Amino acid sequence: MDKLVIHGPSQLEGEVRISGAKNAALPIMMGALLTPEPVRLSNVPHLRDVTTTLQLLASMGTRIVVDEKLNIELDTSDIHSREAPYELVKTMRASILVLGPLLARFGEARVSLPGGCAIGSRPVDVHIHGMEKMGAEIRVEQGYIHARADRLKGAHILMHTVTVTGTENLLMAAVLADGVTVLENAATEPEVQDLCHYLNKMGANIRGIGTSTLTIEGVDELKGCEHAIIPDRIEAGTYLAAAALTKSRITATHAEPRHMTAVLEKFVEAGAKLDIEEDRITLDMRDRELKPVDIVTAPYPLFPTDMQAQFLVMNCLAPGRAVIEETIFENRFMHVSELLRMGADIRVQGNKAITKGVDHLVGAPVMATDLRASASLILAGLAAQGETVVNRVYHIDRGYECIEEKFHKLGADIVRLTD
Repeated sequence: MDKLVIHGPSQLEGEVRISGAKNAALPIMMGALLTPEPVRLSNVPHLRDVTTTLQLLASMGTRIVVDEKLNIELDTSDIHSREAPYELVKTMRASILVLGPLLARFGEARVSLPGGCAIGSRPVDVHIHGMEKMGAEIRVEQGYIHARADRLKGAHILMHTVTVTGTENLLMAAVLADGVTVLENAATEPEVQDLCHYLNKMGANIRGIGTSTLTIEGVDELKGCEHAIIPDRIEAGTYLAAAALTKSRITATHAEPRHMTAVLEKFVEAGAKLDIEEDRITLDMRDRELKPVDIVTAPYPLFPTDMQAQFLVMNCLAPGRAVIEETIFENRFMHVSELLRMGADIRVQGNKAITKGVDHLVGAPVMATDLRASASLILAGLAAQGETVVNRVYHIDRGYECIEEKFHKLGADIVRLTD
């Protein structure tokens, strides 16, 4: 099993290219099931979840071509299976996103209940309820969702909770439905918007993009298209947090600052100097003091839960007291126990993590428990004195492309070892 060995404290300098967004790429790849014509995707990140998605699509009969620039062509004209088996989807929650496209185009789907990070309950009842309102017959048996419909019908669906995957699944189901579907309380994340723009390129009719009410007028068929995946705002934020923690200066290139307003405002509050251009963000923390910041996670456009762990580490080294309140997932402070091993002063009370800044962290063996926890432990290792060993880094490979190589190019002493 791979592990990352980091010797700190690090001084970072240079530019880091931000990859395509995993959370945009996965639903867009699965959206290829909606058309028999090929779709061509660029800026797809090279990640474990992307590989798993390609394996899942291939198992259904998708023809896949990857060129020398890592652009991906998906041709689903010869789909022979409507099943997403447990063996392929047990590590990836996004696998549920084949349900909507399969049901909309083929009228049937058998999808395993998904896995993914162990960060709390993330039920799929919103997906099921919405598709039932659109006329699907659904039953859940032995860990599988069995869905069937002659043709889905447009419906008015009020989602009782804001959910990104729920919005995406119902959106993809609705584009081929008979009639108009209205999704109220829809997620507005940039990744959802990217999926909407992609589907419209394919011939869908989606209005209200970027708002909490999406109106989808169903069409009879969709066509192929070309589409570039948006930059990963969480990856960009993670590298900027590394610069803040290590009192360094780095530039994130091929980024999208407009998707990061809440996070960038918190970096400024934390004492960082920012220089923002069209697709470049430079964070300079040299000769500046890190300041503690209070954070409440919330759906976009507010502060994202996927940046909570990174800012928690920043607060660990910021003189003073800070409170981070996690409102999205109920079990997303599992990295706290590992940070305590490195000398952090953190107290968890319910869904709040209260930090008191310390002078320094000390390297230690730590274990990653989920994707963003992995990132936070790497950041802590970069700032800590001595050697940090981050175990179970398969989590990090699900969401960060070549993370040790990118940090190494920025000047970090970090290597990957295999036991």
